Amino acid sequence: MSLWEKFSAILGRSSVPELEVDLGAVQDIIGYHFSDSGILLLALTHRSYSYVHNNYSQSNERLEFLGDSVLGLVIAEQLFRDFPGMREGELTKTKALLVSETTLAELGIKSGLNKYMLLAPEEVRSGGRTRPSIVSDAFESVLGAVFLDGGINAARNVIIRLIYSCKDDITSDASRRNFKGELLERIQAKGKGMPHYDIASESGPDHDKIFMVEVYVEGKVVGIGKGRSKKEAEQIAAGDALENLKWSSE
Repeated sequence: MSLWEKFSAILGRSSVPELEVDLGAVQDIIGYHFSDSGILLLALTHRSYSYVHNNYSQSNERLEFLGDSVLGLVIAEQLFRDFPGMREGELTKTKALLVSETTLAELGIKSGLNKYMLLAPEEVRSGGRTRPSIVSDAFESVLGAVFLDGGINAARNVIIRLIYSCKDDITSDASRRNFKGELLERIQAKGKGMPHYDIASESGPDHDKIFMVEVYVEGKVVGIGKGRSKKEAEQIAAGDALENLKWSSE
């Protein structure tokens, strides 16, 4: 059975026009070659494309859910192993930077992965190929596909090659980011009011206190951060919130 036949079976609609997607190029980009390329094609399929063809259930959303978890696990493990002296708050902050929508979107565009996403024509016209939420979701979907096709070691190799190897550049650039400002801007753009920060706990001696801060949006905790000052803890909590909340401009 050809790749197109496999994908047609997945979509359940053989009348969809045959796709011109260079999956070999995508596999070269990520440095992994699939046993079953059909799952890679699904990982590149945005829901707008499926909607156009009246197949609402077959898109990359489930793979994105899986890839998000695989990415978080691998990055957390690598940071834990490579930086035994790093405090929990700094680990959380660094992980948030590496798995953020901004980071994944930038890497997806820089690598050219975004060129191969399957989008509805209207989505393409509205700038979908460079929309951070769409590109980052596709990136995570591809990671989920790698995990299903080759297991955790294959996924780990791809994540280290594409993301973790850029850690120093990402964290250096991100050191100037204002997570509180970003969170406020995104919340207000969604009409959700103002984020609220509460000190959940303080621990340690006066000269070496650790603050735990929770950030609330519409009465719900959306991020938690620990730091050696209230300001640091709030920034980490905001970064955690940006990671946890699935922002979308669609």
